[in-house]
Amino acid sequence: MMVGATLRVLNCLSLPLRPSASLLGRAAVAVHCSAADAGAADAWVSKSFTPSSSVGDTIFALSSGAGRAGVSVVRVSGPQAREVFLRMAPGRNGETPEPRKAVLRKLWAPEDDEGKRGGLIDEVLALWFPAPNSFTGEDTVELHTHGSRAVVAATLEALGRLEGLRMAEPGEFTRQAFANGRMELTQVEGLADLINADTEEQRKQALRNMGGAQRSKLEGWRQELLSALAHTEALIDFGEDADDVTADALRGAVTKVRVLRREVENQLSDGGRGEVVREGVRVAILGPPNAGKSSLLNMLAQRPAAIVSPIAGTTRDVVQVTLQLGGLPVLLSDTAGLRESTDDPIEQQGILRTLGEARRAQVQLWVYDATDPPTRAAQLDTVALGAGAARSAGVDGAADEALGEGAVLGEGAVLGEDASSAVQLLVLNKLDLLHSPDLLHSPDLLHSPAEPTGTSGSAEMGAFPWSPLLARERQYHLSCTTGEGVQPFLDALSQMIASKYGASDREAALITRARHREHLRRCADALEAFEQYAGLGDSAPLDLAAEEIRIAANELGKITGRIDVEELLDVIFRDFCIGK
Repeated sequence: MMVGATLRVLNCLSLPLRPSASLLGRAAVAVHCSAADAGAADAWVSKSFTPSSSVGDTIFALSSGAGRAGVSVVRVSGPQAREVFLRMAPGRNGETPEPRKAVLRKLWAPEDDEGKRGGLIDEVLALWFPAPNSFTGEDTVELHTHGSRAVVAATLEALGRLEGLRMAEPGEFTRQAFANGRMELTQVEGLADLINADTEEQRKQALRNMGGAQRSKLEGWRQELLSALAHTEALIDFGEDADDVTADALRGAVTKVRVLRREVENQLSDGGRGEVVREGVRVAILGPPNAGKSSLLNMLAQRPAAIVSPIAGTTRDVVQVTLQLGGLPVLLSDTAGLRESTDDPIEQQGILRTLGEARRAQVQLWVYDATDPPTRAAQLDTVALGAGAARSAGVDGAADEALGEGAVLGEGAVLGEDASSAVQLLVLNKLDLLHSPDLLHSPDLLHSPAEPTGTSGSAEMGAFPWSPLLARERQYHLSCTTGEGVQPFLDALSQMIASKYGASDREAALITRARHREHLRRCADALEAFEQYAGLGDSAPLDLAAEEIRIAANELGKITGRIDVEELLDVIFRDFCIGK
């Protein structure tokens, strides 16, 4: 059976279909493995870890924040944790206290070489967590000391003198928890995000993931795929010999796969909501020189983050500040002014950097003088403006190069979306320069939902200027000099960001990191290839079709850490602090 299945896989490679990329890399060595074997492998993975309480080190570290505090928490985890408790925080009966119950103890330095007890370090609350019911899954002690630097230093120095103990590496306590089956990989990532959360939406998303929301969804999908794999393999192995195994088994598998693929593709088309919450909403301030972009940045940041000057082209580089709007982190970028031609090579480089920032942005704030709003589409087009500046400087293709660089967002990158997918808002600054004082105090004129009706955008509004390029609900009049209109604009921007990227009543985002998106994309490709193979009817290469389901299931398993993630662990855990 094994040899025959392998030959069938190899013989099918000449079919005029495109298998998924994962299968192409493995086809030459493909072998047949049943769904039952896959389940057994899962069971082996979950039981194959050897807890460090059997053979590993005992580690310790400060688990609370460094510096002065009312209380500091020192954690000890490993096979010698109980001995540490009894030697450094002994009780009258010479035994550890009731598990998970805080007791007041005197904390002593360990004995010297002559067996003489060391000096008193502090009076602490001590807790005992026997394995496996601890954070790490191993015997664990927590010492809640007074939070002075001297007490913490003396405690850590005393622990370091005990044989067999060593200082924990960054994230090592969490890595023990992962190795001992106390957490899976998406929960580990959720914990890391929770520790680093700065905003309310980040906290909510991280808490859901740490609680297993991602794992539950992904494991549910994976079980559906294993069921479809079992149906397909039953037809391969027994279709010719058993009356109760018919083509209905394959049709059932195809139905399951089709439904699941649509669910995966829906998650992939979520606009990068989860990554944006985690990494922050990128907002680029764009526009011509001297429109007030740097003034707007300083107004929103409430500090002089960027140099403001009446000289056009003062901003040459990207200046960034971080805000919180709508419960989400926002990375606000002031950029060099855009114009269609320039002979200044330094300004040209600034414009190219502006193009890259515009490409990365989820929101583009175009700033123009309220007395001269934009009327041509090219005035809100970074590609057109940037390409013109590049050509005027004699650098062919420079704009395209900048946009290509802009698509690379770094680790945890959000999208690879085109700049045209960004939300565009128009800020008409310098409202104080308009001569009609009545307009300054008219809410209807400051922000009207009506559509503009002419090239000037002001036909029915008297002398008040609007741009015909965007709907009026996406245009805001304000003055960075007087502050007029700034707060209504900020409130509207916060509401827009919260409604677009916040969780609200929607289903929580499944994809929160670039690696999640990549594995789901490969999963969707494999499921599509399965449907193509299965659609060939009687000539369907079922061995290849089954292999595509297996690849898809493995991609889901890589997200949760069930399969082949050892190379990721160092990257993930190094981002933790020492005591976690």
